[in-house]
Amino acid sequence: MAKAKILMVEDDVSLAEMYQKKFTNDGYEVVLAYDGQEGLKKSAEVKPDLVLLDIMLPKLDGLALFKKMRGNPATFNTPVILLTNFGQEDLVFECFKLGAVDYLVKSDVTPQQVVKKVEGFLSEQKK
Repeated sequence: MAKAKILMVEDDVSLAEMYQKKFTNDGYEVVLAYDGQEGLKKSAEVKPDLVLLDIMLPKLDGLALFKKMRGNPATFNTPVILLTNFGQEDLVFECFKLGAVDYLVKSDVTPQQVVKKVEGFLSEQKK
């Protein structure tokens, strides 16, 4: 049985697939979305336990996606961890005002560190 369901919204296909493989190997169910519109649709459809959200996305950026998630009762309380690039502090701050639980700078973390961060957050949620 999967530990939890994670939605990863990331436009870098190879990066998203690498994370999907790592999370799947660790027992998680992972759904991928490659742009903001697809991420918004899947966030309501699959009802993930957690969303890993890139901020710079095609079609609908991460901040706009996050705002729409918070406006939908089905996704209002879904925890979001941001995956950002260095230099996006203003957008990160806006997302924290919306209730983001954490953020990771992509260039500063390994897939294993991301998995550990997610595991730590999800285990805290169960308490």
